[in-house]
Amino acid sequence: MRILDSTPPGWLHRRRRLLLDVLLWAVMAAPVGYAEASPPYSRYTVPLLVGKLLLVGVAVAAGRRRPLVALVLVVLGSLFDGNFVFAIPVFSYLAGRRSPTVGPAIMAFVLITAGGTALNLGLLGAGAATWFLLASVLLFAAVFPWLVGRYRRQQQELTDAGRRHVDALTREQRGTAERIRLRERARIAGEMHDSLGHDLSLIALRAAALEVAADLDDRHRAAAGELRASVSAATERLHEIIGVLREEAGGSVRPSGETVADLVDGAREAGMAVRLDAAPAVADLPAMTGHAAHRIVREALTNAARYAPGAPVDVRLIRDADRVEVTVVNAAPAAGPLPAPPSQGSGLLALAERVRLAGGTLKAGHRADGGFTVRAVLPATAPPPEAIGSAAEAGLTSWPDERPGPVERPVDAERRLHDARRRVRRSLLVALVAPVGFALVLSFVYYPVATAGTVLDRATFDQMRVGATRSELVGLPRRQLERPTPVDRAGCEYYTDGNFPLAEPTWRLCFTDGRLVSKERIV
Repeated sequence: MRILDSTPPGWLHRRRRLLLDVLLWAVMAAPVGYAEASPPYSRYTVPLLVGKLLLVGVAVAAGRRRPLVALVLVVLGSLFDGNFVFAIPVFSYLAGRRSPTVGPAIMAFVLITAGGTALNLGLLGAGAATWFLLASVLLFAAVFPWLVGRYRRQQQELTDAGRRHVDALTREQRGTAERIRLRERARIAGEMHDSLGHDLSLIALRAAALEVAADLDDRHRAAAGELRASVSAATERLHEIIGVLREEAGGSVRPSGETVADLVDGAREAGMAVRLDAAPAVADLPAMTGHAAHRIVREALTNAARYAPGAPVDVRLIRDADRVEVTVVNAAPAAGPLPAPPSQGSGLLALAERVRLAGGTLKAGHRADGGFTVRAVLPATAPPPEAIGSAAEAGLTSWPDERPGPVERPVDAERRLHDARRRVRRSLLVALVAPVGFALVLSFVYYPVATAGTVLDRATFDQMRVGATRSELVGLPRRQLERPTPVDRAGCEYYTDGNFPLAEPTWRLCFTDGRLVSKERIV
């Protein structure tokens, strides 16, 4: 344990990165090292091998912080050793994967293209075919792997943004639920303040009546006065501690002495079809259980009137030996549920908190016939605190399906997710458009340049007579193609019939002392 505790933070991560870099260097240096280590040897073999291996090492070392610099290094290395071409796709992919922005990569590719064009066409005098070959290598070995790496990076960013978005939504929902619970606790405290304050006021009133009784001796009258003063002081402390929560809780509170039967009668007077089935034994319930049962029925009746107007409602209160079951079932309305303002289920969530604090469990959800059921199981006796704590783990066992509306999303997380999706779509679009752009460049740039003044049609070729002088040949193009070295012959000239897209040599005309000695079609 001491060894593990003394390990510096991030040391294992750095060692893993070092091992990956060493492995990358070994793979990229293998083609270069094999070419130099193969015979024939010269006195410069060892210095060249060391220099090339160092160049690969510098590229790998710079690839973490400066991936574009590493790409430029291997491109420059390919000017001296063609085996560096194997490293270009890898470092191009890593540049796209590790570069945070696009602008520097575009500038690097533009500079590589411009420099390579000037070097090959200007200084080295290479032909259009050589330029086209090198441009194709740059495109397929550098640009396309960079696009793949860029797409992979943005895909990872999208995944991270989605994860952060989900975390933010989760925190937001937890915060909303916690606020609802706290608000419900404050409402419960307010209701308990009203109830206890009323009872304490009655006790103080009785003590005051006892204090002024004519047949009471002085000693008992003094005790009654002390009792009245103590109750009055307790009432004031209760008001100071809990009374202020009544204003913060807001909403309606249970009128003192109102029962479930009174609540159902009020709903009937409002026009609801409510049937009550309540056992007589539910009258003397613990305060928390009675308040919770009253709140369950009130909330269920409110939701029924809101979402299923005109539908019959059944309210049942059944008491066993140690529990009370409260069930409110409403049928689906004949015309179907009416549209209602968006809701996050805060009513049932607050109800679940109240039931939890009473030591019970709550289930709520839609029925198969389109109705809705709210069912709670409450303790028939006052539960100990540890029982309430265990019930808190259960909470709302079935999430309320109360026409939940869209949860308000955190703005920053939403914007990051939107930006990440947009970058991924743009990167994918670039990857798809790049081949089309290459085809357009091939059609409108390379092909006209390669074929200008080199096209010889079949009819003109057939009319050319062997033995004729150059001046006698009608329709001879003003310039010939770059000579294909593998099949080149002395005194021979090559022309094309304009084949697309590569404009390869089609006709071979051989001259001796200014006369056409042979002509043939290249297959």
